[in-house]
Amino acid sequence: MIHPPVALAIGTIAGFGLNWLFPLPFVPSSLPRAWIGLVLFLAGIFLAAWSVRTFRKAHTNILTSQPASAIVTTGPYGFSRNPIYVGMFLGLSGFAIAFNTLWFLAVLVAMVFVIRFGVIAREEIYLESKFGARYLDYKARVRRWL
Repeated sequence: MIHPPVALAIGTIAGFGLNWLFPLPFVPSSLPRAWIGLVLFLAGIFLAAWSVRTFRKAHTNILTSQPASAIVTTGPYGFSRNPIYVGMFLGLSGFAIAFNTLWFLAVLVAMVFVIRFGVIAREEIYLESKFGARYLDYKARVRRWL
């Protein structure tokens, strides 16, 4: 349906644009929103980078448009089947808090829907057909998100 990095870029631009047109703050001024947002954003970057590094160590493709050569079950893939997407969502949550706008949370909800049904659903069908029982066993052991 859409490449995840493209969806993230569109979502980020939409969040900033909507906030510029009609700000919707939600974080109490007593909270250190910049620091909380930065921590969440950096956690998302760390998780995504760790996930990419784990894919590279397994010598399999990261891009959803290229064939997978292995089922990766180590590193972050031991607790989430989609840690790169979880990292993207953490980053958007960090933006929502740091920039104090509900628009990023609205974008996040839309992105979860698009990624889950437009990307992950297709990935899972492909992985089941390519790896069969091995993928189904992994899918039964490890949750989709966390």
